[in-house]
Amino acid sequence: MSTIFIEQVFKRFKNHIVLDNINLQVQANEHIALIGSNGAGKTTLMRCLLGEYNYDGLINVNDLNPRQNRQTILKRIGFVPQLPPPLKMPVGQLIKFAAGVCDTNPSNIIDITKQLGLDIQTFIHRPFNKLSGGQKQKLLIGIALGRNSDILIMDEPAANLDPEAREIFLKLLKAERAITLISSHRLNEITTLVNRVIELDMGKIIVDKKITN
Repeated sequence: MSTIFIEQVFKRFKNHIVLDNINLQVQANEHIALIGSNGAGKTTLMRCLLGEYNYDGLINVNDLNPRQNRQTILKRIGFVPQLPPPLKMPVGQLIKFAAGVCDTNPSNIIDITKQLGLDIQTFIHRPFNKLSGGQKQKLLIGIALGRNSDILIMDEPAANLDPEAREIFLKLLKAERAITLISSHRLNEITTLVNRVIELDMGKIIVDKKITN
């Protein structure tokens, strides 16, 4: 059973406090909207869960420390970043690599990108960084949802999607059983997908409430 446990997590960038003693527990079957203004700490919290940053305090993801067990944890997490990485790897190679990391079939990823309206075969040899913003986003979503994830972490995942792809993405996300942590400025768009809302402000949790749909 997947869980996330965060205790007294503190993160500072130079003189700026980004996370101010965060305490949070997430259990299986929780789908969370993480909201707050720019600079509230949402992205930093997500990247701490992914093991990208050092921090003070305690984080356990599936009973593992994400800094010390990053490779193991990332096999079971689907992640869509707010800004696509500047990868020069060809699309086909990226799909094979991503599928290999989490022991999944590349066809699972390709199937989801097709549902989102992206014909991968057209771009199979093109470097990832040469795709349009929407194409990158569809591929990143395909990689995240195409693996057998315990946890989905998504930072503004629908930002570059056209309306049709956005609607399909939201339907796919609604069918997910993994723990979901999704940051979005369009709270009304994801309200039907979540059962808990957490709001950050200046690195602190100021709202944490369960909701029913």
